[in-house]
Amino acid sequence: MLTILGFAMIATFLVLIMTKKMSPIAALVLIPALFCVAVGQGAQLGDYVIEGVGNLAPTAAMLMFAIVYFGVMIDVGLFDPIVRGILKFCQADPMRIVVGTAVLAAVVSLDGDGSTTFMITVSAMYPLYKRLKMSLVVMTGVAATANGVMNTLPWGGPTARAATALKLDASEIFVPMIPALAMGLLAVFVLAYVLGIRERRRLGMLTLDEALAREPEPETVSAGTGGTGGKDRLRKDTAASVSASGTGTGSGTSASVGGTENVDEDDDEFQGLDPNRPTLRPKLYWFNAGLTAALLTAMIMELLPIPVLFLLGAALALTVNFPHMPDQRARIAAHADNVLNVSGMVFAAAVFTGVLTGTGMVEHMADWVVGTVPEAMGPHMAIVTGLLSLPLTYFMSNDGFYFGVLPVLAEAGAAHGVSPVEIARASLAGQALHMSSPLVPAVYVLVGMAKVEFGDHTRFTVKWAVLTSLVVLAAGILFGIM
Repeated sequence: MLTILGFAMIATFLVLIMTKKMSPIAALVLIPALFCVAVGQGAQLGDYVIEGVGNLAPTAAMLMFAIVYFGVMIDVGLFDPIVRGILKFCQADPMRIVVGTAVLAAVVSLDGDGSTTFMITVSAMYPLYKRLKMSLVVMTGVAATANGVMNTLPWGGPTARAATALKLDASEIFVPMIPALAMGLLAVFVLAYVLGIRERRRLGMLTLDEALAREPEPETVSAGTGGTGGKDRLRKDTAASVSASGTGTGSGTSASVGGTENVDEDDDEFQGLDPNRPTLRPKLYWFNAGLTAALLTAMIMELLPIPVLFLLGAALALTVNFPHMPDQRARIAAHADNVLNVSGMVFAAAVFTGVLTGTGMVEHMADWVVGTVPEAMGPHMAIVTGLLSLPLTYFMSNDGFYFGVLPVLAEAGAAHGVSPVEIARASLAGQALHMSSPLVPAVYVLVGMAKVEFGDHTRFTVKWAVLTSLVVLAAGILFGIM
């Protein structure tokens, strides 16, 4: 019964947010609360929620102060040269911009933290997508998928969890997987190229001067990436509304919150290209660059817990760049919406994960999935593990999968002569999809900063993330890694 109710709860949640019948925060709170009562454990709801909140509180703190830190860095102009450099390189070509998004997300993902990756990537690329009226779900989908592949780095989390759960060395898991992961990253770049070509066909191309000269106009941004709008050209006299509801790889739904958005209403939308905004601190550029480099280095070396690092970094950045209290309050207020939205999502997700784990639904679901594997598939448990990693890491937290399910799969594989290290390597295949899971706090940073509905992001990204994960798995099999 718990197995059925667990799957029903997840399905109900996904349907409601993808059809936009409920907001993600409301669905993350109300749906698990109702199902907790349905399984007869309503009296324990408070305990489950408190436990879930306790587990995710450090993540919420990290995201809160990370948003403030990178928000201040955007305000003072740290990323302006990146935006201008990318614009000059891309020459306002949508294909180059989408490929540049994938490359930037992959490079920044070397720090091992998804939230940081998304903040930097969106900060750099968002003004370009908006100025050229490109589909924002293309940006979020490509960034999330690229980060998912790179999330398998030993310091990124999943590899370390797999090594800990199966008592293996992380390098023993990761190093042989490099060729397969490289193929996965190549698949992301190819995907970005294809989506970029479709965006180019839909929108046409501008010269660099035209892109910089265009005035923001009211617009409708569609999640579609190709289709009947191929002849529309983005000139300075473009009509105020650009429709992209044609066919193609997109979902045909709005990529922005609420569908139609007025560019004039976006707060500081093109700040990254405005050289005259009052928050710029050109004399402190190298201080801010050094502080950011030091912060990322400390994260990789794990000198302090990440929430503590961002707390210290945010306080220092505010104090040095805005020494006057009114200015500090203004900067905090400017980023309060993002902080509230993201932290609210994290704590709402704590209700979902707390109920899913506390009621025993996760355990029963995992046991059922493992139990459905035919005995004849025993010698191929590595492949089975790779395939199961896609849905299980999407519907479960990484902790739940690697510490709860993976040991069971490894034990089943060992009974048929499959080594635990092969199982561990195969378990990494689903990470490209995992990064778009509603249970991953970083994805709310991505969609929040990009002003994209989570349901739109999910509809657009899941199919490409699944394809990328399957490429990693197929490459692992082809190279004899698993």
